[in-house]
Amino acid sequence: MAFSSGNSSGPMAEINVTPLVDVMLVLLIIFIITAPLMSHKVKIELPEANLVQSEEDKKAPPVPPITISVKEDGSLYWGDEAVSKEVLESRLSTSAQLQPQPKLNLRGDKTTKMRTINEVTKLAQGQGMLDIGYVATKDKGG
Repeated sequence: MAFSSGNSSGPMAEINVTPLVDVMLVLLIIFIITAPLMSHKVKIELPEANLVQSEEDKKAPPVPPITISVKEDGSLYWGDEAVSKEVLESRLSTSAQLQPQPKLNLRGDKTTKMRTINEVTKLAQGQGMLDIGYVATKDKGG
């Protein structure tokens, strides 16, 4: 705010706009310089997805998922049938070769060691299973 030095009574009510104009001009110059730099991006053409299902896909029934359960003591179950690690490995190898490959749902007890779940996961991946999911119950507290 500027003050008068002479005859008038009270302060002058004028705002000095020169610094405001200087700042605005500097911002304008910065935006003029940086705007072209932001518009030059790498241009690529993405492939188009073919979402139309073939007649074979429409006729084929959905493949039911495979459920493997692991108890606290390390016992393994294929569905409801108790299996050994060797039998599980051979069944996973056979299932991995199916087209389309079924999903694998891995269920573990609350108290099952994570190391045991990890071993079964590695076994399934080693046999070629691609889609492995972990089954849990929803927390009722939240």
